Amino acid sequence: MTNPRWQLPDGVDELLPPVARQMEHLRREVLDVFHRWGFDLIDPPLVEYLDSLLVTASGDMDLQTLKSTDQRSGRLLGVRTDFTSQAIRVDAQHVAEGTVSRLCYAGPVVFANPVGVHESRVPLKAGAEIFGVSELTADAEIIALMLAVLEAGGLDDVLVVLGHMGIFKALLDGNEVSATTASQLFDAVQLKSEADIAALLPRSALRDALSALPGLMGDARVLDDARAVLGRDCAAAGVAIDALEQLSTDVRARVTTQELRYDLSELTGFGYHTGPIFAAYHRRQGRALARGGRFDGAGDAFGAPRPATGFDVSLRPLLSTQQSFVPKATTWVSFAALASADAHSRSLLWETVDALRADGRRVVLALNKSDEPNPECDSELRWSGADWSLVERPLPA
Repeated sequence: MTNPRWQLPDGVDELLPPVARQMEHLRREVLDVFHRWGFDLIDPPLVEYLDSLLVTASGDMDLQTLKSTDQRSGRLLGVRTDFTSQAIRVDAQHVAEGTVSRLCYAGPVVFANPVGVHESRVPLKAGAEIFGVSELTADAEIIALMLAVLEAGGLDDVLVVLGHMGIFKALLDGNEVSATTASQLFDAVQLKSEADIAALLPRSALRDALSALPGLMGDARVLDDARAVLGRDCAAAGVAIDALEQLSTDVRARVTTQELRYDLSELTGFGYHTGPIFAAYHRRQGRALARGGRFDGAGDAFGAPRPATGFDVSLRPLLSTQQSFVPKATTWVSFAALASADAHSRSLLWETVDALRADGRRVVLALNKSDEPNPECDSELRWSGADWSLVERPLPA
């Protein structure tokens, strides 16, 4: 019978050996990529005051945030659902206005509810943000960095899908649409439901334009189709389409073999994205592996409405791609060897163990007669009469 104290909440899981070590290896690989690209690591707290975390009016973020009352201050606390709002606060609080900052992070976030079937409510996220650059060069840099991170995670042949939040916002601008209807239209476009769009709006140019968005997906020809359908009557939508084309050119100049697709009904994020958005997919995974986009002005809540762009990636789905991960070699020291060692040989043993560990090898010492070597132990230290030497142990099949 299972002990009820062993149970974890629905959607909450844990990593055990050796997967936990594999995850930490992946996290370090990703952080090394960020470091080589010039991004500075931040480690914000898991819990903050709620008004610092909810920097947008997004109802989704509010619903996904676990909340409690701080017994010290009486203010509401929230557990972060993503790092972006925290990175915005850090940039506003600690970075001089007018300078460019590059911030990165890796750690857990917590969702009040699963975001998908079999999805963890405590995923491990890694990501990066650039603040202080309004030009598309920053977006191209972030997309190229995202691809480098996925490559470090063992993924090649990644498909990048581009969209632009400005298109949807440009089409609604100037039309008398309530906030509630705008939110419902946002959801309907995301779901690619022309029927829902038609049900929400009377027959009009706006309904025709929004209904066309779900069909505007595919290769570069989509941009010409979008100009014909949307840009003809909405100049701001045409500007956003031009920006997408320029971003595509910049990305291909950086990653010449990268496959790009477009989906103009791709609307994502917790409500703070304002410009180009993107997602990375791979044939081995059914969901987007990484997402990101531009979120200009999101720092207004902290008095620093700077241009910004960034992305994040869930690391756990990448574990299945880590075919090249090899655990550190492990050496075993048996209890019998320890028990039979005299003062001289035991002194040499500690020197040998310290030297092996300094060289990066794992060394495990038996602590009693019942302590058995784990399956990863590929060698054993044995006393030859003059010194301690490594003797190979057969690994289990």
